[in-house]
Amino acid sequence: MIKIIRTDSKNKDFSNLVKDLDAYLRMTDGDEHEFYNQYNHIDTLNHVIIIYMDHKAVSCGAFKKFDDSTVEIKRMFTMLKMRGNGLASEILKALELWASELNYKACILETGIRQKEAVAFYKKNNYQNIPNYGQYVNMDNSLCFKKELK
Repeated sequence: MIKIIRTDSKNKDFSNLVKDLDAYLRMTDGDEHEFYNQYNHIDTLNHVIIIYMDHKAVSCGAFKKFDDSTVEIKRMFTMLKMRGNGLASEILKALELWASELNYKACILETGIRQKEAVAFYKKNNYQNIPNYGQYVNMDNSLCFKKELK
């Protein structure tokens, strides 16, 4: 049984999934992990989606306001053993819908060049490469993407 909920960063299940995400990124980011990690605090995320499977939190994602018309997708993660089941796509669609309901026009995000699965995932979900923005401008290992919302 799958259940999708809207919540915020105070949700303990979200915090636990993010701990697993951070452990995973610590390995893939290598020496740059501390740089990226400073921009991934979750204490003020008011828009979080969690998927539960058989009452266990298995996938999550969030967004935060970037500007008046754009949100930034943050903290996308699916437990390793649950990947390949379309859960990440469900999370992303739910985040995009929520952002649309709040009258945002686009989603942007950053992912690492080493996260090949994430890069392929965002391209599959119609995100287009854009120039690196904000703190990622001079980061060679960052890739930034954007999708216009309907």
